[in-house]
Amino acid sequence: MSGRKTGVLPALLRAVLRLVEWPYSWAMRWRNFRYDRGRTEIVSVEVPVISVGNLTLGGTGKTPLVEWLARQLGEGNRRVAIVSRGYGAERGKQNDEARELALALPNVPHVQNPDRVAGTQTAVAERGAQLIVLDDGFQHRRLARDLDIVLLDATEPWGHGHVFPRGTLREPLAGLARAQVIILTRANMLDPAARRMIQNRVAQLAPTAAWCEVQHGPDELINAVGEKLPISALAGQRLAAFCGIGNPTGFRHTLESSAGDIAAWREFPDHYAYTPKDVRSLSKLAQGVDLAICTRKDLVKLGTTSLGDIPLWALSIRLQFLEGEEVFKAVIDKLQLGSPSPPAQ
Repeated sequence: MSGRKTGVLPALLRAVLRLVEWPYSWAMRWRNFRYDRGRTEIVSVEVPVISVGNLTLGGTGKTPLVEWLARQLGEGNRRVAIVSRGYGAERGKQNDEARELALALPNVPHVQNPDRVAGTQTAVAERGAQLIVLDDGFQHRRLARDLDIVLLDATEPWGHGHVFPRGTLREPLAGLARAQVIILTRANMLDPAARRMIQNRVAQLAPTAAWCEVQHGPDELINAVGEKLPISALAGQRLAAFCGIGNPTGFRHTLESSAGDIAAWREFPDHYAYTPKDVRSLSKLAQGVDLAICTRKDLVKLGTTSLGDIPLWALSIRLQFLEGEEVFKAVIDKLQLGSPSPPAQ
């Protein structure tokens, strides 16, 4: 996809993927055209909906933003609920993102339903939600929303310039014009000149959208039973680190900024389902180090406080604005969010 591999075979494979890209891209354009012209129904609900999404496949840092929004919007007793498709969830169970958010936001209901209109209606009727945060909702056009937020990952914002399967774009770049807020995540991994180049292109594609830049900074360590340690606990420690997320490079960059020594490293595919064999393998990986470190998304799937005799901790990430925080908050403040609930007596 990236074009970094050269030669006859990679070129042929890219050509085949390009052939498949055309019908997929056309289908996405036609689908968006029908929604834009009102030919396909868009369903409204009685509470505000804020969508967090992206243009590309893989991890762009949606979960830290969803967490940040839920905390901000829930201030003053306003009842916030998260709604998502539940990708990869077993029947009747939550997927790893929902379990991760439950660890961080135990009092915020999270409704997972492939039919996100029905999921939103459930959140309002059964959970008393006054505001919905729609996780990974940008391409879900059937549910009306009051605000569309799109995240661009600084490490690969344009999906290698092609729609899936030739690239990693979920839809053509023209779709970015639907967004009211565009946030460049992991912006600290680029120098200011590179960020301005991305911002200038965004201004051409979505000239009315607000622009923000954020980084994902280390917050604290947490284990499977909810115990916590400060980030300073990593200083001078030899670490065995691993993850099964969409952007392992971003996790490693954040971990290295926390002053730990990564003595062993392993990557797994996104949404990876760990097996007992994997736990034994990771226990061997962790031999001779001080701590084993993963993401919260991995921790909730493993559900253990140690690998062998090595303590296992997850690195909690917090969102830090580098640019545009006040602009972003002003956009949110303009929404009719409803009155907070009275405090419990």
